[in-house]
Amino acid sequence: MRFDIISAVPNLLHSPFEHSIIKRAQERELIEIQIIDLREFGIGKHKQIDDYQFGGGAGMVMMPEPLDNAISFLKNQRAYDEVIYMTPDGLTFDQAMANRLSLKGNIMIICGHYKGIDERIRLEHVTLEISIGDFVLSGGELAAALVVDAISRIIPGVLNNESSALLDSFQDNLLAPPVYTRPADYKGMLVPDVLLSGHEAKIDDWRYEMSIKRTQERRPDLLDK
Repeated sequence: MRFDIISAVPNLLHSPFEHSIIKRAQERELIEIQIIDLREFGIGKHKQIDDYQFGGGAGMVMMPEPLDNAISFLKNQRAYDEVIYMTPDGLTFDQAMANRLSLKGNIMIICGHYKGIDERIRLEHVTLEISIGDFVLSGGELAAALVVDAISRIIPGVLNNESSALLDSFQDNLLAPPVYTRPADYKGMLVPDVLLSGHEAKIDDWRYEMSIKRTQERRPDLLDK
């Protein structure tokens, strides 16, 4: 699977993709991540990518021409299943969306900055707009990194134990149950006996019951789904 990410501040994206699971997935050629510096498509001697918004108001807007040129450059190289724009007014990203997107082949992500991108780019190129929550970041880079991570870990082979992703919170609209590791007795706090029993069916039942209980306590809205 390939991700091409267009950014006005590409250095923000390097660190999240150069460590841990995402780094190993790239080394094993399970995913490919390309970061495109929008300023390479900027206008004039100073590589301008933003300008004042029509109608006045605070904040700059990312200009259409540099983005259009960058997107067209990428589209001339390959076809994209989705062209995603990270924006607070997009659809809220969740596990179900991550699951669907993990089945795609090529995804382009546009990171907004300043007051956002010219509306005409959204109308012309964007096929899916995604928000990671009801709050505003300085740019779309961190949100894009989150989306890439959530999608990538579902791809077969990315995690050493593929069943691990299937047992994550939200996969079945339940939160994950409590987890424990050694020692079995830590400061007088004991691991539940059932987890030490070796009885797989009882352990599965306990985990399911704990998932329901935790979801009822912390995210009862998920049970409505």
